[in-house]
Amino acid sequence: MLWTAGLAALASGSLSQPLTAQEIPLDRTELPIRQPVYPPVTELDARKVKPPPFFQIKAPPSAPNVLIVLIDDMGFGQSSAFGGPVRMPTLDALANEGLRFNEFHTTALCSPTRVALLTGRNHHINNMGSITETATAFQGNTGVRPNSVAPLAEILRLNGYATGAFGKSHETPVWELSASGPTDRWPTRSGFDKFYGFIGGETDQWAPTIWDGMTKIQIDEKPGYHFMTDMTNQAIAWVQSEKALTPDKPFFMYFAPGATHAPHHVPKEWIAKYKGQFDMGWDKLREQTLERQKKLGVVPSDAKLAPKPEAIKNWDALTADEKRLFARQMEVFAGFGEYADTEIGRLIATLKDLGQLDNTLIFFIVGDNGASAEGGMNGLFNEMTYFNGVPEPIEEQVKHIDDLGGPLGHNHYAAGWAVAGDTPFTWTKQVASSYGGTRNGMVVHWPKGVQAKNEIRSQWHHVIDVAPTILEAAGLPEPRVVNGTPQTPIQGVSMLPAFDDAKAPENHLTQYFEMFGNRGVYSEGWLAGTVHRAPWETKVRAALGDDKWELYDTKSDFSLTNDLALANPGKLREMQKIFTQEAIANHVLPIDDRLFERANPEVAGRPDLMAGRNSLTVYGDMFAIPENAFINVKNASFTITANVIVPKETANGVLVAQGGRFGGWSLYIKDGDPVYHYNFLGQKSFTVRSGKRLAPGKATIAFDFAYDGGGPGKGGTGTLSVNGEKVAAGRIAVTQCCGFSATVGADVGMNTGTPVSPEYSNPFKFNGKIEKITIDLKNDKASSADQNAIEQEQSESKLKRAVAN
Repeated sequence: MLWTAGLAALASGSLSQPLTAQEIPLDRTELPIRQPVYPPVTELDARKVKPPPFFQIKAPPSAPNVLIVLIDDMGFGQSSAFGGPVRMPTLDALANEGLRFNEFHTTALCSPTRVALLTGRNHHINNMGSITETATAFQGNTGVRPNSVAPLAEILRLNGYATGAFGKSHETPVWELSASGPTDRWPTRSGFDKFYGFIGGETDQWAPTIWDGMTKIQIDEKPGYHFMTDMTNQAIAWVQSEKALTPDKPFFMYFAPGATHAPHHVPKEWIAKYKGQFDMGWDKLREQTLERQKKLGVVPSDAKLAPKPEAIKNWDALTADEKRLFARQMEVFAGFGEYADTEIGRLIATLKDLGQLDNTLIFFIVGDNGASAEGGMNGLFNEMTYFNGVPEPIEEQVKHIDDLGGPLGHNHYAAGWAVAGDTPFTWTKQVASSYGGTRNGMVVHWPKGVQAKNEIRSQWHHVIDVAPTILEAAGLPEPRVVNGTPQTPIQGVSMLPAFDDAKAPENHLTQYFEMFGNRGVYSEGWLAGTVHRAPWETKVRAALGDDKWELYDTKSDFSLTNDLALANPGKLREMQKIFTQEAIANHVLPIDDRLFERANPEVAGRPDLMAGRNSLTVYGDMFAIPENAFINVKNASFTITANVIVPKETANGVLVAQGGRFGGWSLYIKDGDPVYHYNFLGQKSFTVRSGKRLAPGKATIAFDFAYDGGGPGKGGTGTLSVNGEKVAAGRIAVTQCCGFSATVGADVGMNTGTPVSPEYSNPFKFNGKIEKITIDLKNDKASSADQNAIEQEQSESKLKRAVAN
């Protein structure tokens, strides 16, 4: 072998010049690349032997930097670069100097799109058929990425790239998010040297729970803080450091903001920029967007506006209060989008200042699915009301209209805006059978590698095509083996042929789609699919075998307005057969369209850390414990027993809390006085206060809750005791049946995120010592009918939270 012969000659001294590390032939198809095994040296004196080359893995000399920007929950027709009303000057500038891809597709939901993007394999091959919160025991839906699917970041890192991820990561199974792990599918164990962001479907942008690698970072709620700016600062600092220390080492950055996913949080000055601009409503906005899209050339000049779903009301039929509220909701969303784009502009400006922009291959993907209709017909001031089945009447939301977008809101817009945001199509996020759910705009910018400027590319592509494009651009082969495991072949195809040739033939010819039973298939210009359940529907429309399928010729019908299923039944049968073949090959079958059952770990067959447990003991400084990894005190009687050491000075601080400003509970000490506070969805508060100051030294503080029963979300009586003596009691008239927070968890010795009680500011750390806190569920099971109702409600809430993320 050349390798062995070269090393032997080197050791014998017959080489006039030693080989450099880059001249040693590397096998990049097996990762990590094997280090050379040097033959033994027999010479005693090091001065008489030429040293071997120092072995280092470096990327190919021409390998570019790579930046993937992935916006969350933004539809095809929302950004200005694709004809939408949200001004995104950074995206526009990149598009004007690069390429707009107007036939780029995602999976219709967050996590599935992200794993497909980051591996080049279909989401079911990643076992991410939906969200890990609804994972099942079936292959394709377990939520656990197999070792045979190495992430792109790991491939690039093992080939000499620096790798960093910033923002949202929602690819880790929920049962692996506790301190117990395993951590194999956390970002820094998935190929990223650096991760700074949140893990989950969404976060409070004003008070997020942040991870730096695998270390939780406490972000105190303070004026002026916003996570979008924070993550951008972190990304800028990282790339500056990388290029300062290793200027020739290419980087791979995955920049995935929580924007524009709910909650829609943005400084007021950005909302003000859009005041009055949506007063005309979503029907007129759809028409205006289509006209702008035609002028830009991102849709054909003869494209029609597809009908909106029947459930979406005509704007002219709304009341004055509805119009006022809904217009404000869209102003907030638009401001959030422009604000996020402007922060991304700071990152792009940094690359330019570093002299790296020309050789950075940028994929700016405008949405990981279609626009989100999960706010329902009226939108939401507090998302947690939706997850707990508590309605928010229009008149109540109007009272909080000035708080939309700010720290006191946890808001989402009405579904009509999502339909408008997916112009010119009918459907939205979750609907994998329609381009409204899967068509997203994408801009590619790479001055050193793409000669064309301000051009449109209409080759049909899918999110799995990004990874192989990057590998080809970097001159890297697809690896056969990674970390000892033979690899499932990458399923995407390279987009490079289209970069400089607008007429390059399509090379992604067939692609299946499936999400919660909504399913379809694209093949050589044809699209067939069925809407099994709309995002706002809790029941499926038909049994899987009875679904009504539609058929479209996408080459002549861009907007999917002419259903040819009845006119061409033979083609429909052919397409359905292709879907079945693809579904079998990609582990899509069996399709699991169960709704509430799938949200129950026991029924779905996925792990549950609290399965079968009626008691949990926690200790000081455990914080941000996910709700899925904490004992479930909802709809039950329970006792919290805190063994603490009270300091000599006045005791203050949280002992244990779960949730935050938008719903939760907290057991704390204020000015030496033990208190239990229950915050019902930010709407009602109930406090049980001892009124008896604690003495210094050891103390046992207990709170006992006797649940009324009679179904989910009922009230109960709370009793506080100190050292076995009852000190206070009070009524808690109503409780949250199904979830405390989609963004924060449970904390011991503090309250992170937003405060449960307005009586303190976070983190309000306990100034004494916590020895242990035990939470015991009482063995007073509800009647079977009540228990079924409770389980149904909780499962429905879990499903809502899962699909909303």
